[in-house]
Amino acid sequence: MIIFLYGKDSFRSKQKLNEIINHYKESLKKGFENLIYADANQIDFLDFYNNFKISAMFSEKKLIILKNLFFNKKFQEDFLEESKKLEDLKDVVVVYESDLVDQRLKIFKVLIKNCKSQEFNLLDNGKLKIWAQKEFDKLHRKINGDALSLFINYVGNDLWKASNEIKKLTDFTNGATIKKEDVELQVRPRIEIDIFKTIDALAEKNKKEAFLFLKKHLDNGDSPLYLLSMIIYQFRNLLLVKELAQKGLMYASIIKKSGLHPFVVKKNYFACQQFSFEELKNIYHRIFQIDLDIKTGKVEPETALDLLVSQI
Repeated sequence: MIIFLYGKDSFRSKQKLNEIINHYKESLKKGFENLIYADANQIDFLDFYNNFKISAMFSEKKLIILKNLFFNKKFQEDFLEESKKLEDLKDVVVVYESDLVDQRLKIFKVLIKNCKSQEFNLLDNGKLKIWAQKEFDKLHRKINGDALSLFINYVGNDLWKASNEIKKLTDFTNGATIKKEDVELQVRPRIEIDIFKTIDALAEKNKKEAFLFLKKHLDNGDSPLYLLSMIIYQFRNLLLVKELAQKGLMYASIIKKSGLHPFVVKKNYFACQQFSFEELKNIYHRIFQIDLDIKTGKVEPETALDLLVSQI
């Protein structure tokens, strides 16, 4: 049996994974030796598949958590060849991807068609409020409506941050109803979340959405130079990952060669496919020229950002 969990909301997908693992542990008669974690970037398919040959000798079924399947082409090919056998086994394989995956790949289409699957999209504002309210309720804590709205604006749809901030707020207020002033005092706005939304829109060449996000930043008083520095940082990473991917390096090798965090590599691995290498080089040089024009007073920062978006 194969279960496929994926999506950009890694908080809820991880919760679902933990739910599956806990249910499995509760059903065990013995220890946890039949709970196995496998990373497709660290082992080959034969090592992975040998787990099932061994399990045939025992009565207790195994639960195998497989990560990073979408970042190893050879592993994918071998997995597809044996996928029918894996589906028919008593053992359970959870293919877990804690972010977006390339839905054009054959492996995705096969998993969606033949396996139990669940996608975890980011929550919109309405669903975020419902989720956050339930989290406060679990901790037996009340929060005013205006405070809840501000809290959502501050944390965005990063549920990892939201969960931590909820715990911090409940500790700080010590049983009292949480007010707007408490949120302003204790919760640091995650400007970076919306910045990366802006950059994602740029990477996807969605100019309309990028303009809207930039306007939101500027209306909130965010520094144009800070916004530009974040855009420079992101496109530098896109360029680096694109260059290494074009050389035929796989995900694990790109992480090692680039020195970037695995999450950053994963995020840029798909985004860079929207551009050719030459396009990324030209955009990167254009950004630096705009940065220079701003600093030398040739153009107003807000105008420069608008020009940058229109030219991508």
